[in-house]
Amino acid sequence: MSDATPSETEFQIDREALIQAFHAESGEVLAAMEQLILALETRPEDDETLHSLFRAAHTLKGSSSLVAFDAVRDLAHTLEGLLEKLRSKVLRANGPIVSLLLRALDVFRLAIAHAMAEKDAPLEVQRLQAELRAATETGLSSGPAAPPLSAAPAGTAISPSPSSPPARTLRVDVGKLDRMLNLSGEIAISRGRMTDMLERRTSLTVDEILEAHREADRLYLDLQDLIMKARMVPIAPTFQQHVRTVRDLSSAQKKQVHLLLEGEEVEVDTSVVEHIRDPLTHMIRNAVDHGIETPEARQAKGKDPVGSVTLKAFHEGAFVVIQVLDDGGGLDRERILKKAVKLGLVSEGAQPRDEEVFGFIFAPGFSTAEKVTDVSGRGVGMDVVRRNVEAMRGSVTVASELGHGTTVTMRFPLTLAIIQGFRVIVAGEVFILPLDVVAECVELPPGQGPGRQGLIDLRGRPLPYLRLRDHFGLHGSPPARESIVVVRHAGSLVGLAVDALLGESQTVIKPLSRVFQGLKGMAGSSILGDGRVALILDVASLLREMLSSNARLRVDTTQANPCTQEAPAAHD
Repeated sequence: MSDATPSETEFQIDREALIQAFHAESGEVLAAMEQLILALETRPEDDETLHSLFRAAHTLKGSSSLVAFDAVRDLAHTLEGLLEKLRSKVLRANGPIVSLLLRALDVFRLAIAHAMAEKDAPLEVQRLQAELRAATETGLSSGPAAPPLSAAPAGTAISPSPSSPPARTLRVDVGKLDRMLNLSGEIAISRGRMTDMLERRTSLTVDEILEAHREADRLYLDLQDLIMKARMVPIAPTFQQHVRTVRDLSSAQKKQVHLLLEGEEVEVDTSVVEHIRDPLTHMIRNAVDHGIETPEARQAKGKDPVGSVTLKAFHEGAFVVIQVLDDGGGLDRERILKKAVKLGLVSEGAQPRDEEVFGFIFAPGFSTAEKVTDVSGRGVGMDVVRRNVEAMRGSVTVASELGHGTTVTMRFPLTLAIIQGFRVIVAGEVFILPLDVVAECVELPPGQGPGRQGLIDLRGRPLPYLRLRDHFGLHGSPPARESIVVVRHAGSLVGLAVDALLGESQTVIKPLSRVFQGLKGMAGSSILGDGRVALILDVASLLREMLSSNARLRVDTTQANPCTQEAPAAHD
């Protein structure tokens, strides 16, 4: 018999649950406080903002006390003292005090991370408490505040101990849960009806059984659609986190930059929100560091000394589009092209389109910066951005005008769990292409020789194609008649040669096992109706490898392709 009493076991379980609840709640409270502090900078006398800040600090003090995180509790108590002086108008929320309050949030995140990892409180907690007490007693009137802590930048997740991984949580409207429950009940009734009909199938017609199946199928699809909608969350909190990023970076570089937010009500899949933070942060930092000029340089060009960076979201068909726009100096096309020639990304004398030239900045190690800063210039960022975006079956393009600014456009599917796929057969194996990249299907003209790549005439335009059988090294002889699936890639059309076409189907995406995760050209897998596994092709990485290996063919194609006349925003 165990020596532990039931009450001791229950307490251990309850404490773990409390810590996880605190982890989720504290993250929300700190994010809300960050927005309130930034609002306080523009409205320092706003009573409601000050009251909301004080209530948030009080909530943090109470919840940290509940889980015995004493360092966090004491820090919150000290912060309350300063906020009380601001509420009573003894002190005014000037720039240095706002910077101190923002830095306090960084220390809170660091202290919580240490507490959840069962480590002693960091030294930054004591230092900040001393600064908060000094500001409470005397105020801060001038002088720059210390920079934010690099150990726990705003917007980053708090990492607990490895033995206690954070639970992924999602707020769902109770009405949606009620509808899910009702649908589950209807599905249970439908299952019972189907079971009864199959047991007495000899007295029923095929049409009656098919009708019952269609009714059950409709209920399954309704439940699936409702679950997908429950995973959708507004993009606003993700956008608002970057107000702090722009403020801190522009202040450090002595620039004046204003962040504009558009389309905050747009809803995206929660997985997109989780993975979009790092790419957005990098592109915003690039916009402020590389794009926006100093106030003096902007005035010399006849511009407003205050630059602007815009975060914009909107729906476009089955995609959600997120853009980062700046009104800075723009990209230097000729400079990028010279660097691309030097790196062997394009042949000497080629005249690629603007979209292709700007796409070179996503190449690994590509950078035209004259000096390396702590923000950028090493050529390691945009390549990571592209990989992260494409890992979510998205795409990223760049448009720019020298002297007028740059627009980075990212597209993501509305859901990352289920897609409309297009199935093909290669060497007896089934592969799936995302339907949204498929433009059309044509027959491979007779007389095309063997080989991994080739070129055919598509209504008077050259179309490069990749034979998947040869690319993946599959055995066997190709059929007498092969087909070409024409797909969109980087604003152009490219063909994939396959053995046969199976057509459209709904595809549930399953992640690849560790053995296959390093396999290029694969985005995931799916289980077919007969139990076999089909691989989902990553069209972007598959064709990028093909096109980069044949610069001459790529240049010829982009000059003749009709898609090159379309706007960059029109492509997937």
